[in-house]
Amino acid sequence: MTNYETIHLQIENQVAWLTLKRAPVNVLNIEMMQEIVDALENLIANEEPHALVIRADGKAFSAGVAIEDHIGDKAEPMIHVFHKMFHLLAKIPCPTVAVVEGAAIGGGCEIASFCDISVATEKAKFGQPEINLGLFPPVSVAIFPLLMGFNKTMELLLTGKTISAVKAKEFGLINEVVAEGELEDYLEDLLDSFRSKSRVALEFTRKAIREAMATTFAQTIGKVEQIYLNDLMKTDDAKEGLDSFLEKRKPVWKHS
Repeated sequence: MTNYETIHLQIENQVAWLTLKRAPVNVLNIEMMQEIVDALENLIANEEPHALVIRADGKAFSAGVAIEDHIGDKAEPMIHVFHKMFHLLAKIPCPTVAVVEGAAIGGGCEIASFCDISVATEKAKFGQPEINLGLFPPVSVAIFPLLMGFNKTMELLLTGKTISAVKAKEFGLINEVVAEGELEDYLEDLLDSFRSKSRVALEFTRKAIREAMATTFAQTIGKVEQIYLNDLMKTDDAKEGLDSFLEKRKPVWKHS
């Protein structure tokens, strides 16, 4: 396996483990996302894993994409590599499992919820705070209505609030909430279930389910990406939201 700087990938006992290792809160910068893309491309060609588990070291699953990579000339390559991760996650032949301990915010929340099965500990938290910076999260716009429905998507994305793991399960954003001390046993039971199945049956069942979703996602994400890059990111308020975050002050909106 390739040696990476910000992630770790290993395959053990028919399971691929992709660990985010940019402590303390695993902020996703362009370089880290490129490493994730490379790891996922390698896994697509690997016939051994019956499952992919994405988890993280540190205090959080991920606090989202680096604000610095939203600014200026970095914005377009950032959004492209970010979205490529999701296209590859959809293409992976084996089931994908997110294990969330701590916060999954912004892009971290999108990765966790995009996996086939998302498991969180009781202390985990989820949120899409982009609206507070004058932005919106393109992947969430594309997939949250499929996961949670119209009303809950609007509530989460328009308020930018952070919700508990229990509330995230109620919303349909994740599959299960388990006590911290029971997480490893729960995860091992889930992985044993996948190991006991035909790998090709898992692959084609997943492919069939994802196909219905993928058509909608592929059509939607391209349009959403254009609104994000060509409309929203050219506004005064998008620049002000990002600048105010970096300068640690309240934004002063121009509403334009």
